[in-house]
Amino acid sequence: MMRKIFAIHVIFFVFLSMTYAQAPKYSNEFLSIGVGARALGMSNANTSFVNDVSSGYWNPAGLARVPSKFQAGLMHSEYFAGIAKYDYGALAVQIDDKSTAALTFIRFGVDDIPNTTELIDAQGNIDYDRITTFSAADYAVLLSYARKSKIEGLRYGGNAKIIYRKVGSFAHSWGFGLDLGVQYDLKKWHFGAMARDITSTFNAWKYNLDDKTKEVFTRTGNEIPENSLELTLPRLNLGAARRFDFPKKFSALVAIDLDMTFDGKRNVLIRSNPISVDPHAGLEFGYNEIVFLRGGFGNIQKETGMDGKKKITFQPNIGVGIVIKKMVAVDYAFTDVGNASIALYSHVFSVKVNINRKKTAAE
Repeated sequence: MMRKIFAIHVIFFVFLSMTYAQAPKYSNEFLSIGVGARALGMSNANTSFVNDVSSGYWNPAGLARVPSKFQAGLMHSEYFAGIAKYDYGALAVQIDDKSTAALTFIRFGVDDIPNTTELIDAQGNIDYDRITTFSAADYAVLLSYARKSKIEGLRYGGNAKIIYRKVGSFAHSWGFGLDLGVQYDLKKWHFGAMARDITSTFNAWKYNLDDKTKEVFTRTGNEIPENSLELTLPRLNLGAARRFDFPKKFSALVAIDLDMTFDGKRNVLIRSNPISVDPHAGLEFGYNEIVFLRGGFGNIQKETGMDGKKKITFQPNIGVGIVIKKMVAVDYAFTDVGNASIALYSHVFSVKVNINRKKTAAE
């Protein structure tokens, strides 16, 4: 019985403490997970060629290549054996032949977390009926705009993002940030750059702890948090991709991305002060632009084993996709194939729908 009580307390305080850890290096990390099973199946290596509604997240410049008047996208995935749920929805709208706007919504949350601050009543008795639950969730809304340049093959775009993070009635924060992206096509080559949080994204935290909760914090040796400002420092994503066309309607797309952070050393393949570089690569085979098979690897890290020897781990990913009459695309991704990294595997599904799609010259 006491072990169960202890476990409930641990869960509660771990999630609450996560909200007031002010290290900027890991601020707003829920926006680093990624959206769309196509991208996740290719280990997020799509900064240079993304051209659908998910561009609002990956590189807003890609929205200028959305092939229909309206395009909608949805995704749902779960992490940590279903404890955390990640949801994404987006809508892109063509303004004219050169510009497109999009709205993106993201939620990453853990629901039904036990609140044990009132588990023990005034007489010192344990009363499980006094346990309530709450949610710890992060929300982001991205407003995107993209435009084709007068230079052939060049596109640019930007995001204005609003971030809201909430932990039950205990704490919440509001944040605001800006992203800029560019893409350039040269024959079958694609190049892209995405500058995230270019002005540094902030989250202003406000805490609403009553006297009882503060007393529990004090008795359990936890620090009582104070209102504070959390910053997300800028990062730069660079990407390149090459398309290959083969006989009998087969094709391949090879891509590599470099994620560059400027907040000191991280446990990535290339690390230094103040710049760390995290490379990841993806591959997509297609047939007749209908069926796709994808794979990739990323999350490359150096770890020290129990024997004291260092080794390199990575996270493999695979995925498949199917396009139905060029109107609906259904994609699936499976991460951490073969348990080659310490990251937990996930099944990811996403769907994309074209409305009022413009026919190409070939059709």
